[in-house]
Amino acid sequence: MSVAVLIVAAGRGSRAGDGLPKQYRTLGGKPVLTRTLEAFLAHSDVKHTTVVIHPDDRDLYDSSVGALPPRPGKDGVRCAFGGETRQASVLCGLEALTEARPDTVLVHDAARPFVGPDLIGRAIAAGRRGPSVPGVGVTDTIKVISTQSEVLSTLDRSSLRAIQTPQAFPFGELLDAHRKAAASGLRMFTDDGALAEWAGLPVRVFEGEPGNVKLTHPSDFIEAERRLKGQTMTYVTRLGTGFDVHAFTEGDHVWLGGIRIPHDRGVLAHSDGDVILHALTDAILGALADGDIGTHFPPSDQQWRGASSDRFLAHAIGLVRQRGGLVDHLDTTLLCEKPRLGPHREAMRQRIAEIAGLRIDQVSLKATTTEKLGFTGRGEGIAAQAAATIRLPEVHA
Repeated sequence: MSVAVLIVAAGRGSRAGDGLPKQYRTLGGKPVLTRTLEAFLAHSDVKHTTVVIHPDDRDLYDSSVGALPPRPGKDGVRCAFGGETRQASVLCGLEALTEARPDTVLVHDAARPFVGPDLIGRAIAAGRRGPSVPGVGVTDTIKVISTQSEVLSTLDRSSLRAIQTPQAFPFGELLDAHRKAAASGLRMFTDDGALAEWAGLPVRVFEGEPGNVKLTHPSDFIEAERRLKGQTMTYVTRLGTGFDVHAFTEGDHVWLGGIRIPHDRGVLAHSDGDVILHALTDAILGALADGDIGTHFPPSDQQWRGASSDRFLAHAIGLVRQRGGLVDHLDTTLLCEKPRLGPHREAMRQRIAEIAGLRIDQVSLKATTTEKLGFTGRGEGIAAQAAATIRLPEVHA
């Protein structure tokens, strides 16, 4: 029974950074796609290999295939141009395989270069029995939440599986299912197993591999490099501080910690004037050594007039994660006579945790007065001082 592999490499992969689509980024001296192809070409049961690529990436694809060492099957690698979605790209690849008409087809993400021979063998065996997808047990507790981030339910993780690729199918069944979905105008499937389920095919789960990770974010590439070198991920701790102040003006509320607080004054500001979120943003940027809030959101730019400061903090958090880093703790002290922090403290902590994607115990919020001294003591304005503790990946030779 003949086996074909369809490697999906038509995505743009912008979340991984570095400008290039992630499947063409270098990993351990080779493009990711090259490593993925090597894994399948080394398997004796694989007779046909087709890579679905974006039309603009032909040169990158040729370079990746050219980096393959001489081996049987290398000359048989073919490419097909993909469509606007992953689903459309898979259909393009399946149509390109119709002449070969394999008995079984494996569909695999190009950005999973650590797929091993045992997993490929299990996929082939499972696919010969019917539609099958690899899955690994879920170790984290999974909660269903509302659009307001309220917990609706907690799922029983013993019956949950995180699904990977390669996913294996009888070729004709998957091709028919994809054609049926396209004819129905359905384009939302990001997983071939889900499309097969929609088409009424019985899909089984076989054992995946925890190490068969998909490279998506910059931190994934950092960890992958260490894995290839036999290293473990280590981090360097960075501490940043931030300070913000705004004068009071006429108004009926202030924004503090992402919460609208009724007050007999407002603040004079270009954005919403949330001193807590502004100070936290600067603290994170300081830990990154990446300028300040005015650098990233200049007050001369009218698009930030009246803007929610949630966006500023979320941007700074995103910069940490783009560099493969972690945010450990956020600490803020509010300096003012009024409004009082106490009645709103927990709501603010919760909101900051939501914006930053942290647990609430990673967010500290305190308040103090200046004993009637200075502009805050005279009730002329409000200030906040913040500290952010982050960790960034550290490279060891």
